[in-house]
Amino acid sequence: MIEDKNPQRTSLENLGEFGLIDHLTKNFDIKHKSTIKSIGDDAAILEFKNKQIVVTTDLLIENVHFDLSYVPLKHLGYKAVVVNLSDVYAMNANATQITVSIAVSNRFPLEALEDLYAGIEAAAKIYNIDVVGGDTTSSTTGLIISVTAIGEVDEKNVVLRSGAKANDLVVVTGDIGASYMGLQILEREKEVFKVNPQNQPDLSMYTYIIERQLKPEARKDIVELLQGLEVKPTSMIDISDGLSSEIIHLCKNSDVGVELYENKIPLDPQVISTCEEFNIDSTTIALNGGEDYELLMTISQEDFPRIKGNPNLTVIGYITEKSRGMNLITRGEQAVPIIAKGWNALNDKE
Repeated sequence: MIEDKNPQRTSLENLGEFGLIDHLTKNFDIKHKSTIKSIGDDAAILEFKNKQIVVTTDLLIENVHFDLSYVPLKHLGYKAVVVNLSDVYAMNANATQITVSIAVSNRFPLEALEDLYAGIEAAAKIYNIDVVGGDTTSSTTGLIISVTAIGEVDEKNVVLRSGAKANDLVVVTGDIGASYMGLQILEREKEVFKVNPQNQPDLSMYTYIIERQLKPEARKDIVELLQGLEVKPTSMIDISDGLSSEIIHLCKNSDVGVELYENKIPLDPQVISTCEEFNIDSTTIALNGGEDYELLMTISQEDFPRIKGNPNLTVIGYITEKSRGMNLITRGEQAVPIIAKGWNALNDKE
């Protein structure tokens, strides 16, 4: 959990709940006019005037969503914020505030929580958001983190999952599959370490995919890019559970079908080489890996000239009538039904 062999350990009992909150949040500053009252009262006060408000929340539980044997606490704090902001950006909205609540066992000293909150603070600065509240309590099962993100959007700019129409283009940002393969590397090296604790892994060949797992980024830049291009997606969702799960969500919410093209799915070379090393099919990983936090969207064909050639956006298919189903067109030009095999939060065997 902490690399220092003889770290300072300050017991949380010495601070108490309110002292702990004051200590961990003392460096959070206010950036938005919509934040009227932040941490320090019974509740935060926000004022958005003519905007619509977007609210989303996520729960991260030790040994379900993260493993502290290889996840640094600072990275965990950063990631806990980012995964929530990603949902706000998937609504084509601007994230403005978050609340952060933690449940922590007595094995964590104050210094460990300072690392966790340093990651939260870093994310708040990079994504220009205010931390306006939260809670702390004890836990008998390890570390639990709950983040609620709040955002604002003009009514005319809201993008839902339900707006896709036949002949719309399916577009994905960035590349996918890297986070899952980064996790495979970390899990492999964890098993090696169990056998030989003296072994120090060389991870230099896997820096990109490991960073995608430990320190993902939310695509705030895409929301800004689309506004600059004057392109409003007809539907949008973030890729947290895998491309297959997310495209099925879009199709079911929009009552449409889809054809995705295997040879169009963007993969980083490090993903391809690592899949070969593990003898895993890269398309399977792209479809089912999850935790990429890229944006999957549909756009009208009329908007294609505005995004054509943009390195951040890749057209990977198109929307069809519902009767044609949801299919992946393989490199061999065969149509294979798309089945959701991504992350299932209620299946503890995954």
